[in-house]
Amino acid sequence: MFPNSRLLLAVIAVSVVIIAGCAPKKSPNTTGATGAKVQITGAGSTFVYPLMSRWSAEYEKNSGVQVNYQSIGSGGGIQQFKEGTIDFGATDVAVSLEEEKTFTRPFVQIPVVAGTVAVVYNLPGITTNLKLTPSVLADIFLGKIKKWNDVRIAQLNPDVKLPDMDIVVVHRSDGSGTTYIFTDYLSTVSSEWEQKIGRGKSVSWPTGVGGKGNEGVTGQVKQLPGAIGYVELSYARHNNLPFAAIQNASGNFVLPSEETGMEATAAAVERLKQDIRSSAVNMPGENSYPITGFVYVLLDTQPKDKTKAAEIKKFFEWVLKEGQKMASELDYVPLASEVVEMSLQKLAEVQ
Repeated sequence: MFPNSRLLLAVIAVSVVIIAGCAPKKSPNTTGATGAKVQITGAGSTFVYPLMSRWSAEYEKNSGVQVNYQSIGSGGGIQQFKEGTIDFGATDVAVSLEEEKTFTRPFVQIPVVAGTVAVVYNLPGITTNLKLTPSVLADIFLGKIKKWNDVRIAQLNPDVKLPDMDIVVVHRSDGSGTTYIFTDYLSTVSSEWEQKIGRGKSVSWPTGVGGKGNEGVTGQVKQLPGAIGYVELSYARHNNLPFAAIQNASGNFVLPSEETGMEATAAAVERLKQDIRSSAVNMPGENSYPITGFVYVLLDTQPKDKTKAAEIKKFFEWVLKEGQKMASELDYVPLASEVVEMSLQKLAEVQ
């Protein structure tokens, strides 16, 4: 039996060497003090979910570090980050100075990408891009314009045979950064909206039905003939929903896109230098898309787990550099170089 045992040990030793040689190489520093693999957890914005999923998958392939992200809405992401149950929160609206006072630990918020909010609709037989002015859009969501063939919509779209169909407004039912961007825009262009409804992650909608997340609003619009709603552009494109050309501050009707979003965010750079929370809606520019906003991530500046903090910084450094190249592929707006530098400076505050 002894010779056979020696032979078996030799075979095992050779097998271990072969397996070790064939195993994929992982980047250094991807394990914690206990030897367990580092996993980064985040939650929040549904607006950024398609891109965050792509970033997470690509980064894990390159580094071996897993980034698990839950699409629960900006309000939920802020709350979970505040409670310390996740490593980072993602939101389409920056945390205000007042809200910041309710946090019990220091943090930074940095823009990681921008995007455009598309006004989508479901009109059977109509796939063209309707034209809508700020006042018409506000009155639709105020419930004042109730029919698709209303004279004010018809005058803007004389070549489209609009149906005698009720308008069904679809809005978010959860705390939402997308809602903040949209209501920030409506408050900027409509004094009536600003006085009666205002801007916020959640508002008291005067009309319509709710859907949870960008996914929920997209689903409701697809299912309800006559529906109109607002979603991040990638949700509109991937679900083949037509979307409107919105009249911008220069008087031009502009469609959401990478190019029109970039013009809007470029116009907002000086504002951001003064305050990272600044809005990018209704910015000047011939081709500036008026319903554009940034996605922010919230990060602890004094985290307890230094090993994980180092990996989180590496991930977002990668997002701000390599990850921007993927933004346009998924209908998002890459950050301007000046904004990337601002975000990298903020990221350096994480210790």
